[in-house]
Amino acid sequence: HSRSARRCRVAGENAIGGDRAFTGSLGTQVVKVFDLAVARTGLRDHESDGGRIRAGDRRVGRRRPQADYPGAHELTLRVTGDATTGRLLGMQLVGHMDGAVAKRVDIAAAALFAGLTVDQVSDLDLAYTPPLGSPWDAVQVAAQDWCKARVVPSHPT
Repeated sequence: HSRSARRCRVAGENAIGGDRAFTGSLGTQVVKVFDLAVARTGLRDHESDGGRIRAGDRRVGRRRPQADYPGAHELTLRVTGDATTGRLLGMQLVGHMDGAVAKRVDIAAAALFAGLTVDQVSDLDLAYTPPLGSPWDAVQVAAQDWCKARVVPSHPT
């Protein structure tokens, strides 16, 4: 488990005189289920603390990252963000084993670690070539869809 490995690295580095702190875990994981890869990182709406974070889930329909390219695979993504601040809180993905699901959950995990908003995920400079993806990666399209659907609550003045 990567969390245990990271904790051991921190402990080992500190044992030889280092000064490193464990930065926590986002619960990032990917599993193979028959032909599918199922992945998650961060929180889902029901896992937020409800009072302090007003999370909002947005399920994004199936996305074909390179729809016009032979062998393209559909992905389904769910984005969880803070409905008030727009901060990314989590992402879940499911798709074919050949759909680069693990790469995409890593994008979301890095964005979470960096404290990005859902909107900032759209601005990431991700690799692109027609056989492997589209100009807008499925993660970015999911982020854009979440932002379009986001309802910003009114604040009392």
